[in-house]
Amino acid sequence: MKCAEGWLKQGYMRVLAANELADGAILPAVVDGWPIVLARSEGRAFALLNRCSHAASAFAPDGRMRRGALMCPAHGARFSVDGGTCIGAAYPALRTFPCREKDGWIEVVLPDHAPSADEQPVTRP
Repeated sequence: MKCAEGWLKQGYMRVLAANELADGAILPAVVDGWPIVLARSEGRAFALLNRCSHAASAFAPDGRMRRGALMCPAHGARFSVDGGTCIGAAYPALRTFPCREKDGWIEVVLPDHAPSADEQPVTRP
């Protein structure tokens, strides 16, 4: 049963033990083929597509987070972890995924389809 177009109602999937993501940290993960980046800002966990909307680069493991914003390692664009909006430029917002902490785990809801090529980060030499 679906709760919204393209989302499974089955709910949240465990991705990482909550104590493994420190405040201000980002970590990459691949869950059901989806490249995501987990981030913790001001005690809250967030899940976003691990792909810059401008340069198509992965944010993690080489990027960083500062003041609640992911910084692209390829060109320095900044995106809010709370909503994915670009800060200070007109790049499209990042795709975000529902994320919560429950019973000591960070859990994420992902689409019920595989990610497209446009949702995969580009590896740079």
